[in-house]
Amino acid sequence: MKTKTLLEDLRVKDNSELNDELVNAKKELFNLRFQNATNQLDNTARIKDVRRKIARIQTIITQKQS
Repeated sequence: MKTKTLLEDLRVKDNSELNDELVNAKKELFNLRFQNATNQLDNTARIKDVRRKIARIQTIITQKQS
């Protein structure tokens, strides 16, 4: 259910908003990886979630370009 609402929200946004969202997600992924490397990350599943979010955003950007 959560994924469907995320996808609906992403499809409504234009390309500049999607690019901003993509940059923020990549920054978050970097921070999570850094925390994981320094053993400060408690929820390692969050890395997987953010990677999937990045993939979803990139997919929607590609679909809008076609």
